[in-house]
Amino acid sequence: MYLGIDLGTSAVKTVLVDAAQRVIASESRALTSASPQPGYFEQDPAQWIEATFATLDALKASHGQELARVEGIGLSGQMHGPTLLDANDTPLRPCILWNDGRSAAECRILEQRWPALRAITGNKAMPGFAAPKLLWIAKHEPEIFAATTRVLLPKAYLRLVLSAEAIEDVSDASGSLWLDAARRDWSDAALAATGLSRAHMPRLVEGCAPAATLRRELAQRWGMARCPMIAGGAGDNPAGAVGIGAIRPGTAFISLGTSGALLAPSDHIAANPERVVHTFCHAIPGMWIQAGAILSAASCLAWAARLFGVPESELLAPLGARAQAPSPVSFLPYLAGERTPHDDPVVRGMLDGLSHGTDRTAIVQAVLEGVAFALADCRDALGDAGIAVTEADVIGGGSRSRFWLSVLSNVLNVPIHRFADGETGAAFGAARLGRLAVTGEAIEAVCTPPQRVETFEPDRALAAAYAERLPAWRQLYRPRN
Repeated sequence: MYLGIDLGTSAVKTVLVDAAQRVIASESRALTSASPQPGYFEQDPAQWIEATFATLDALKASHGQELARVEGIGLSGQMHGPTLLDANDTPLRPCILWNDGRSAAECRILEQRWPALRAITGNKAMPGFAAPKLLWIAKHEPEIFAATTRVLLPKAYLRLVLSAEAIEDVSDASGSLWLDAARRDWSDAALAATGLSRAHMPRLVEGCAPAATLRRELAQRWGMARCPMIAGGAGDNPAGAVGIGAIRPGTAFISLGTSGALLAPSDHIAANPERVVHTFCHAIPGMWIQAGAILSAASCLAWAARLFGVPESELLAPLGARAQAPSPVSFLPYLAGERTPHDDPVVRGMLDGLSHGTDRTAIVQAVLEGVAFALADCRDALGDAGIAVTEADVIGGGSRSRFWLSVLSNVLNVPIHRFADGETGAAFGAARLGRLAVTGEAIEAVCTPPQRVETFEPDRALAAAYAERLPAWRQLYRPRN
């Protein structure tokens, strides 16, 4: 038996997987974020631990015999958020999240201090990454910065609590701007540019490598016969790639979670930081992932549900299975700023084309289309880096909507594939990494693609209608600074 724990932004999801790669049970606990100022987003790390322990306590209650046989654990986590610890490994402040935009000025400072940043990390300095956040803390909270003895990303902090070991995998680390992406090691120049050194950083491992073992008292709490091995794990999107078998070039997938991304594995670095294409190490040795990322995806639908005061399912029901034509309303999904291709943390969303005849259904359709158009921007940015997307699998909570996947197939004009349990992709991928760390099996033998349950093919007329709409949608974007 193997466990996959995905520490997301909105929830912790834990899955129990057997040797036949069947999900035996799953548990989830919600997380909340604080926004102390507009554009600021933070979480209390204590929440992550409480939610994770709650999922494991629940699994012990419902599947105690299976949990007792767990041999390996894999961790997946939201990327980019630095957790600052003091000499006692106690968090000094809430974690500044990946969608926080406060450090735009520090990004410019960082690139001035270290001109080789883009060449070494494969990324442009953006507020979402961890390194600019440390410069912001050094300026605005100098006493916190001075007291910081260790900096961990969210899942590395969870691993510290689970194992008493400070370890990070290279995929998550490559979302910090402190990693030399080609060498898959910390960059001393990057760390020095933010006033840090290797002494502040955890030890690095590959995602499928053995990393630590669960503390004995926790294994006893959950009735485990032995202290399971904890794998290096992965950032959420690389873990999702492992979960759907996207481990080699020629595959692409879309993540429709709180945020969104269009991702493609590669056996070399195909960086395009000028177009805000992200370069991450894959959780698989010798592989990288190129990604176009948008800051709001399924969270746009959640926003609409709050706006109208009804559940998301009630918003989606009138849309049916597929669109008949583009909505007369246009939506920019920049509710928390945007990454690819704009790198604009202060831009905000927009509804355009409203009239007295506009109804809720037209607005909801526009919201889903706006996210799809933003992913078309990601597709074109990847294309500029030499990566052609000819089909894509979809993971994340948004993959449950057949209407949305139909829209995506027509906006991107490629086949879109859905899995039965696509919303648990990252946790399932983490469980696979936990298995690999224990068994040492061939990666290709474990990380096989799951069965696709449905394919959405583009309709020629509808794809043409969306292609005609896309340039006008792009014209709606106006930088605010």
